[in-house]
Amino acid sequence: MGSTTLRLWRLAIYLPFTLLLMPVQAIGLALGQRWVVGFPRFYHRCCCYILGLRVRRIGRPTATRPVLFAANHVSYLDIMIFGSLIAGSFIAKHEVARWPLFGWLAKLQRSVFIDRQVRSTADQRDSIAARLAAKEALILFPEGTSGDGNRVLPFKSALFSVADHAATGPVTVQPVSIAYTRVNGMPIGRRYRPLFAWYGAMAMAPHLWRVLGLGRIEVVVEFHPPTTLAACGSRKMLARYCEERVKSGVATALSGRRRPRRKAPADPSRRPAPADAAAVAPG
Repeated sequence: MGSTTLRLWRLAIYLPFTLLLMPVQAIGLALGQRWVVGFPRFYHRCCCYILGLRVRRIGRPTATRPVLFAANHVSYLDIMIFGSLIAGSFIAKHEVARWPLFGWLAKLQRSVFIDRQVRSTADQRDSIAARLAAKEALILFPEGTSGDGNRVLPFKSALFSVADHAATGPVTVQPVSIAYTRVNGMPIGRRYRPLFAWYGAMAMAPHLWRVLGLGRIEVVVEFHPPTTLAACGSRKMLARYCEERVKSGVATALSGRRRPRRKAPADPSRRPAPADAAAVAPG
């Protein structure tokens, strides 16, 4: 399925472009330059264009810092898409650091690598807390794994513990949903949506080869109203708030309905908790 010519053309542009810009980011990191935070966003935007990913954004990422973006996870393509919209770093499983090319790119984007299998996560939590204390933006996948693109897996409340360990004050948490909706202008049915999803025991190389030949892929990313751990009352309620928002965003995107335009939410530190967050707070 797909065009071999298109695959080869995209690879012929993507690989040299990536190899050209990797040393630029590495030098910036070595010199401690501030632009290394935003430079990956430029890189990911270009890569989205090269690989035929057309992103429709709904809402805006909060400008509040520190912030934790909590998103559903469908594919390695998510990294490129979120990276094109958010000037931040990812919280990734430690195996990613060993991947060829993608592991190097993750390190250049200053990703935080965690081992979710170990019992003691104090060191990992402290490293994340240090980044949040430095007023940075981090992107978390609370499902703990990727799904098939048709549904959102339960959010693990334990992964939100990092929202309670910033030394400089409350951490803003913003739910973000992502859905792959069309290919070459045609709606993607439930049966074919897993063509874009990478999950389970799928091998990456053949999956990527297939994706590269699929033409123009349309993706809907929605930024939902942000909140805080204090506004929700507990990690469990915070996870539930984010999960419900993300599920709603994915369901709306897959149905083809469009969200009505809304004003960007105010800074959550200056206003009451969102109505939905208050509704799930323990009584």
